Amino acid sequence: MPEPVRAAGGVLYRPGADGIEVCLVHRPRYDDWSLPKGTFKTGEGALAAAIREVAEETGGSGIPELRLPEVAYPLPDGRPKTVQFWLMRAGDTGPVQDTDEVDDLAWLSLPEAVARLTYADERAVLDRVAATPPVTAVVALVRHAHAGERKKWAGPDPLRPIDPRGQRQAERIAEALATFRPRRLVAAPPLRCKQTLEPLAAAYGAMPIVLDGAFAEPADPDDLPERLSLARSRLAALLPEKRVVICSQGKVMPPLLASLLGGDNDDNDDDDEPFKTRKGDGWLLTWSGERLLAASRL
Repeated sequence: MPEPVRAAGGVLYRPGADGIEVCLVHRPRYDDWSLPKGTFKTGEGALAAAIREVAEETGGSGIPELRLPEVAYPLPDGRPKTVQFWLMRAGDTGPVQDTDEVDDLAWLSLPEAVARLTYADERAVLDRVAATPPVTAVVALVRHAHAGERKKWAGPDPLRPIDPRGQRQAERIAEALATFRPRRLVAAPPLRCKQTLEPLAAAYGAMPIVLDGAFAEPADPDDLPERLSLARSRLAALLPEKRVVICSQGKVMPPLLASLLGGDNDDNDDDDEPFKTRKGDGWLLTWSGERLLAASRL
């Protein structure tokens, strides 16, 4: 079976006179109206690809808020193609960069955009947007980058630094969140958590990183339920900041995510399993008021 072609794109939106307006692009090669999208570059993550393609085809930077349903269809040569779409609030605007691909764009209300789109599967993506409550806050929750092996580190574990592999992962996190515009960066106290956010902090003019033990693994595993309660409370207090990035640890994130999304208890491994997160990976948590709408893998 041929390898699928992987692509990513965005529903770029802005406030309108009556609800929101979304940006569609016209592609002269196909004479169609579509959502901005394009194929991955080598080594590029899905969110980074979506942000880049939106910028190239619309001239605008998109602030990622929510992963939308994936679209899949066969290409004329028979290869399968998948497109990951993200809901993005419009940030800075500028001219279209990829003028060979796009010759016109339009900002339309959701009903107008649905009517103009050429493809039914993309109309379904806008139907999902129409059914989504207004996004009020987004939290990027990431696990610290690779920091070598604990048994090979002679010093105190909280001072174990990220290694070259971890540095590359930290840079990829910064790339994926390049347009996120965080208002607060928070890290668990271990050095590797702070270092994971340093490339992102540098991209925003040496933005300070606040250390918060609420998102750290407790020394005693029996204290995990109490730590999770504190983490949930601290997370709720950060939501008024609108956009926050938190770097936490591998034993905290799965049960925290499970409990936020309605898991039965704080230490049920079955509830935690879907939220296992590799070092250097993370989640986008999307909120409408006090309601958590979704946890989307970065």
